[in-house]
Amino acid sequence: MNTTESSSNYHHLEKMSVRDLLININKEDKSVPVAIEKVIPIIEKLVHALVEKMESGGRLFYIGAGTSGRLGILDASEIPPTYGMQGKVIGIIAGGDQAIRRAVEHAEDDPTQAWKDLQPHQINKQDVLIGIAASGKTPYVIGGLKDAQAKGIVTGCITCNDNSEVGKHADYAIEVVVGPEFVTGSTRMKAGTAQKLVLNMISTTAMIKLGRVIGNKMVDMQLTNNKLIDRGTRMIMDELSVEQETAEALLKEFGSVRKVLDHHQSTR
Repeated sequence: MNTTESSSNYHHLEKMSVRDLLININKEDKSVPVAIEKVIPIIEKLVHALVEKMESGGRLFYIGAGTSGRLGILDASEIPPTYGMQGKVIGIIAGGDQAIRRAVEHAEDDPTQAWKDLQPHQINKQDVLIGIAASGKTPYVIGGLKDAQAKGIVTGCITCNDNSEVGKHADYAIEVVVGPEFVTGSTRMKAGTAQKLVLNMISTTAMIKLGRVIGNKMVDMQLTNNKLIDRGTRMIMDELSVEQETAEALLKEFGSVRKVLDHHQSTR
């Protein structure tokens, strides 16, 4: 039996007080970063490979089913507004976009569908494909990775079981063993948390190494709401030591923090 499906270390959950439930869930959650720390070396290797591909014009694809697929889509959807990179990180979920909100019956059971879903994007050897599967045995993900490897595409995976089937078809197998879930088999809990943290690490580190961060600031973020305009204004105030009114005027004139900083650098 996979670790993610093994019985919870806690019993008679329905008899616990609300406080005890919260404390015990939190206790389990604390173990997740410790498990991730053990696999940082393989995450590092994957990020190096990813950055090399993206520097040459490649893209990052995520495939997954259920919670895993949704987490991939979440990470991909946050790259354009956060780092200003359009069409470079793409998340695909078994069952299509309708599966983002509700489960699509048996969508994850077809090992040929992921490759079909990737075809409209013309995935190729310049790209990197990461399969996300808590169990490590999702046919949709296994099939997609297997087909990608056959085409010479760099592959990685994020799973929460050792010696997983998806890992066998990944050049870089990130296996974060977080142990049994608090509610037996509920992999949206610790496993989902582990996957989200690893996705954060991969995409954020890649964006930094691709030059989308200056200092510690998201200089290419899209100014799509007042909160982000205010954030961009504060960045310019901090970097250029100017007043708010001046910073906001510069941001509106040039349209991005990076362009303001580049203009300032060129006129010094």
